[in-house]
Amino acid sequence: MSDLKNAHHHFHYIELPATDLAAMKAFYGEAFDWTFQDWGDTYVAIQGAGVDGGFDAESERKPSTNGALVILYSKDLEKSLSAVEKAGGKISIVPFAFPGGRRFHFIDPSGNELAIWTEA
Repeated sequence: MSDLKNAHHHFHYIELPATDLAAMKAFYGEAFDWTFQDWGDTYVAIQGAGVDGGFDAESERKPSTNGALVILYSKDLEKSLSAVEKAGGKISIVPFAFPGGRRFHFIDPSGNELAIWTEA
């Protein structure tokens, strides 16, 4: 069996710029039950999100709603919407239907836009 984590041209790591690491950990921990590993004062590794990743507070990159869109999957879109709102996320695009499913977009505490989708 091949190692899909290190498979050629597969997503390996997703890194989001951050302005406030504590707020990012609180939001994503509450909304999605992710856990974290601090690596110094400016970097936090994300654990339990399906793909390895991190929050980077040192980078010159700034949070944006204009970059690549990271989309999470949900088995219960309404429950995910409620969890995002309860954790303090701002809904930027309310749930909408498209062929094959539904999704919504949200803004995290650092200003990154992500989306969550579910199958129809």
